[in-house]
Amino acid sequence: MLPLRAQMEALVSALPYAEIILSILLIGGIVLQQRGATLGGAFGGDNFASTFYKRRGAEKFLFTATIVIALLLVLAAIANFLLSGI
Repeated sequence: MLPLRAQMEALVSALPYAEIILSILLIGGIVLQQRGATLGGAFGGDNFASTFYKRRGAEKFLFTATIVIALLLVLAAIANFLLSGI
């Protein structure tokens, strides 16, 4: 078993790679959710009734997974900041 200091140094060296992977996954999740976006919606010309609906199935999973990935990315960034002084 490695000493605690060596384990922390290994974690600090792995955190930037984890952040890169999580950021790529987050970008992919956001881009996949933009399938229904139109140019008119960007300028306020979209129908409001078409934007409010219940997510089901794979769309709900993708929405939830995107939130979880975003939270993991924030936690990894905070951990990297706090542990970088070691």
